[in-house]
Amino acid sequence: MNTELKMALDILEKEKDISKDVMLEAIENSLITACKGHFGKDTDNFRVTIDKETCDFHVYVEKTVVEEPENDVTEISLAAAKLLNSSYELGDIVQEEVKSREFGRITTQNARNVILQKIREEERKVLFNQYYGKEKDVVTGVVQRYIGRNVSVNLGKVDAILNENEMVKGEVFTPTERIKVYILEVKDATKGPRILVSRTHPELVKRLFESEVTEVRDGTVEIKSIAREAGSRTKIAVWSNDPNVDPVGACVGMNGARVNAIVNELKGEKIDIINWNENPALLIENALSPAKVVVVLADPEDKTAKVVVPDYQLSLAIGKEGQNARLAARLTGFKIDIKSESQANAIEDFYEGFYDDDDEEYEEDEYGEDGYAGDEEDADGYAEETGDDEYAGDDGADGYAEDAGAEDDADGQEADGFGSDEDTDREQEVTEWEQ
Repeated sequence: MNTELKMALDILEKEKDISKDVMLEAIENSLITACKGHFGKDTDNFRVTIDKETCDFHVYVEKTVVEEPENDVTEISLAAAKLLNSSYELGDIVQEEVKSREFGRITTQNARNVILQKIREEERKVLFNQYYGKEKDVVTGVVQRYIGRNVSVNLGKVDAILNENEMVKGEVFTPTERIKVYILEVKDATKGPRILVSRTHPELVKRLFESEVTEVRDGTVEIKSIAREAGSRTKIAVWSNDPNVDPVGACVGMNGARVNAIVNELKGEKIDIINWNENPALLIENALSPAKVVVVLADPEDKTAKVVVPDYQLSLAIGKEGQNARLAARLTGFKIDIKSESQANAIEDFYEGFYDDDDEEYEEDEYGEDGYAGDEEDADGYAEETGDDEYAGDDGADGYAEDAGAEDDADGQEADGFGSDEDTDREQEVTEWEQ
């Protein structure tokens, strides 16, 4: 048994995760290379046998039996073959063992280099496969040093590069500091895997929630959408597959413990958690929180939405430098136009094209049976004569109907000067008296 070789292979397999079979194959190739260097590169008649259990190996050269050999490496005389075994005849193949100890220094060095090269290749392949499986995932690394404006982060067995454009603006690291990074890409390079990591990617927040929140990790709560401006604010929309589980509460945790742990990891970045809704209008309303919304007019086909907010909430809805509206648009996928109530009322066609079908159904359902729908023209004409646009709206009509009956309406019109003959005569008398 070759104890030393067996022990060396066991250590390589344990420490570097290199398979013993791969190393035995590398040893076989190195021995064949050594034989070619010792006997001549043009020959291809060497065979190596290795016992995988004991790690004992033997090297043989195959020679053809001829009458008069011309090449001692590939041919053997019939007489010499008979000395080895009397059963050999012309044309037979004789396997003659080669003593590897007889190889010269240069030949041995070449065989050693073949084995070392195979070890390096396998080590790179193992590292690449290990971290390639972690691509698009979050890992913990230790800051090593600054390389220009980039940062070298040690991930255990390999160093990764955190580029300047993948760092949060204003974030400063110190050597030996432990940080969580998102693996963007793993490339196979000649000197080992080249790993690019990020601290600004939106998926970093998602992976942190998966690691911190059990309900997200097991799929009970889903993160449907996420929008992030690294270092400042993140909005995420969550949905629960279990009606008994509150998705927002699960992500926030008791006294905010879960979300605070993520905020601390992101160096104080604010996180807004909202409920996901299949209804675009409700989703947009949630996305614009903490601002209050009066009405949302969403067009799912064009992916556009008009939002009306109270006048005092307009700046809150838009956010600092438009951040709140910008994140809400990314989160929902809609192009959002935000107006205050006064701005919306000043635009004549602001609500056009959104509630036409609903208005028709409302008129048919509410007034079709009573025959009131036929008086629409009279009502419109009345609104034009008075010039009161607010009164022509639904809210004004409802309030007016509740306050007075039909007779009181007529009296009110005369009192307000909507066509009384007595009021007209009185005005003329006052004018003549003043003159």
